[in-house]
Amino acid sequence: MDETEGALRWIEVAPKESEWVTIVLYDKNLMKSQYPTANTDYKTVILSTEDLENAHKEMKSKGVEVTDIVTMPYAKLFTFKDQDNNEYLLREDKF
Repeated sequence: MDETEGALRWIEVAPKESEWVTIVLYDKNLMKSQYPTANTDYKTVILSTEDLENAHKEMKSKGVEVTDIVTMPYAKLFTFKDQDNNEYLLREDKF
């Protein structure tokens, strides 16, 4: 997919037979200029879900360190850390 939202542009690459595994490429400087509060300083794996609120609630109830849910024009998302303090992003795309 080659998507745009205003001045933002991102490209998602996935294996032909998979809709679940993607690599997302975007200009972090442009993201930061459009959304100054966006955290673009991390290196992370982005995971997707169809029920972000439930995933957030379940992870939090199990003691996983999670951030608040953020709503962007293209998705709702939050970050969480694993037991080794690696940060991941979980999102629910809006289509």
